[in-house]
Amino acid sequence: MSKAVKTTTKYMRSKRYTEAKKKVDGKIAYAVADAIRLVKETANVKFDGTVEVHCKLGIDPKQSDQNVRGTLSLPHSVGNSTRVAAFVEADKEAEAKQAGADIIGGEELINEIVSKGKIDFDVAVATPSMMPKLAKAAKILGPKGLMPNPKTDTVNANIGKIVTEQKAGKLSFKNDDTSNIHVMIGKVSFDETKLLENFTTFIEAVRKLKPSSAKGIYFKTVVIKNVMGPAIRVAIS
Repeated sequence: MSKAVKTTTKYMRSKRYTEAKKKVDGKIAYAVADAIRLVKETANVKFDGTVEVHCKLGIDPKQSDQNVRGTLSLPHSVGNSTRVAAFVEADKEAEAKQAGADIIGGEELINEIVSKGKIDFDVAVATPSMMPKLAKAAKILGPKGLMPNPKTDTVNANIGKIVTEQKAGKLSFKNDDTSNIHVMIGKVSFDETKLLENFTTFIEAVRKLKPSSAKGIYFKTVVIKNVMGPAIRVAIS
């Protein structure tokens, strides 16, 4: 009988990543302006990558009163084209269309999603009266974070308003099961001032949502990075 040979596969980073990583000192937390400068300096891919922020919060996600969830409109659009589906009554379809909704429908659209499981949109909005009808699609939309919810400003009788906000890049965020929040705040091509303003707006929105029952340090770790680059720790006061 031959002995089993134990092998170890080491994950190899690309040469571009390795070179970018040399510019970042992983032992320190940078001032915001310096971190944003590094985000741009470490972007060495040929496409216009996204800039991401990852926050580790001092909360217990198992406690319902400590979950952090919110929405905000960034000062500068994140640069993505958001496909919006509007679930509305027939008399609201024209309003949704004028506001820029990409997919518009009522029960027929809901039944199509349930039967085919096909989702061709990034955000779903609805009028309050459509929510009971949308319940049958909750098992499909929910796991993908696409179920309209008043807490994320995606349910409103003023359908034109919420469609316009979503098309303009309104941001919805919430912590995951590991107490982390992940968002995109722009593109590498944004100038440093725009990235700084978007970053600050997001951080302040999260700060205001600190649960009263959460004790100790709230922002445990905040990291900013471009999509293919190294993580850069940011000092948050």
